[in-house]
Amino acid sequence: MTFCGHLPYSMPPMVVEHEISLTFASSPSPRARYSEVYDIIQTPRVPSSGIPIEIVLTILEAAYFDDRGSPDVDLLSKCTLVCKAWSLHAQKLLFRRVRLCSHSAFASFTHAVDRSSPRGRILGDAVIQMRAVLDYNQPGCLSQSSLAVAVANCPNLYELDLAQYGCVAAGKDVVGSPAQERMRRPAPSFDEHSLALLNAGPRITALSFSNWSENNLSVLQLLEVWPSLKSLSITGTSPVLSPDVTYTPFPCALEELRLNCQREPAKEFLGWLLGRSAEEKSLRVIDLERQPSPELLDFLVEKHGETLHSLAIPSFASHEHAHAAMRCRSLRELRTESSCSSPVIFRQMPEVIQHLAFGLDLDTLLNPIIDLVKTRDDLQAVTVNLWRDGHRHPQLACLQMACAYRGVDLRLTRDVRRMRLLVRGDPVVPPTYPRTQTLDSMQPAVRSVSVA
Repeated sequence: MTFCGHLPYSMPPMVVEHEISLTFASSPSPRARYSEVYDIIQTPRVPSSGIPIEIVLTILEAAYFDDRGSPDVDLLSKCTLVCKAWSLHAQKLLFRRVRLCSHSAFASFTHAVDRSSPRGRILGDAVIQMRAVLDYNQPGCLSQSSLAVAVANCPNLYELDLAQYGCVAAGKDVVGSPAQERMRRPAPSFDEHSLALLNAGPRITALSFSNWSENNLSVLQLLEVWPSLKSLSITGTSPVLSPDVTYTPFPCALEELRLNCQREPAKEFLGWLLGRSAEEKSLRVIDLERQPSPELLDFLVEKHGETLHSLAIPSFASHEHAHAAMRCRSLRELRTESSCSSPVIFRQMPEVIQHLAFGLDLDTLLNPIIDLVKTRDDLQAVTVNLWRDGHRHPQLACLQMACAYRGVDLRLTRDVRRMRLLVRGDPVVPPTYPRTQTLDSMQPAVRSVSVA
């Protein structure tokens, strides 16, 4: 290539020749560049043997509970159909908590946990919680003997949640009838054969009995079966000790007691029920779902307040209830659903308090609670149920700031059922509060069941 130019401040123009050689290389297209990058990066591949089962099991356990705190049966059922390697592990998770409401459900369950087969033994060993309903008013209901056989097939069972409904004459059952009318229905006591099967079965440590019949003997029969009980929940008809019968001392040293009876239990019954617990100072949790009389709460605190870790009643508005709670100097947890509580109770909370749960509306006094958050170093969480216009409370922002500054977990909800789900875990007394519902909290002793 030849260029002509003028050289300034010099002689007349002259021609200067330069030989220039240029080599042009075309740039690769963007798609080509990306393909080269992809060729360099190795695409991860699932090993030919599949995902390690330990990883699969960890994922399934993490997804075990749904948003309502119940096992995600739909997810786990689908996981059993993915492949043969997943099937048994997903089934074991499905069988951790079972529910039996009819004879047909019992038949399917006993077929699945038939201990004559290795798979049946594995699934039976996996059951640790059982919900059962004895509804004598329904055709094809679960019978007492069937319940006993189902329990006997689960050697690792630690919790039995049993509901009993009485029977009414044909044509006289009214849907939605008041609870008092439902409890006037008769129900049979447990027969000797069923009691013998239950007595020969697993050593249950947690019993929840909801009695919607006029039979107040059933719960006493069940209490005689399991001297291993540590957690007891009684709902519905209040148990009564017959004055004509001499009862042997109740052998269980309970750690947790929940009551939700239509009528307040008599002190005579509670004294018999908690006698061993008072001697060994074992009771840690008292949860009264109905407002107790000051006399009843004072009776319980007098006997067990020294070692009590968790106390829950609907309201601490009265000075009598507040002062009873203040006498419990080892409390880790205080729970109430009411938005009206005596402020003195929060000012006198022990230094070891870890969890506080209460209701909030526009009239709730928050200053004592904010001061508690600022001064209790062991406090881990505060659970608040917002009633009505509670979210507009002028000091709610101050509570949020205090919790954030102190590193306290503030949990807000507008549904009291959600609040109960947050604060009530499995019937195993935890080392710290608040309770959490995990597979570990269900029963650590039987988390691992060998696969044959």
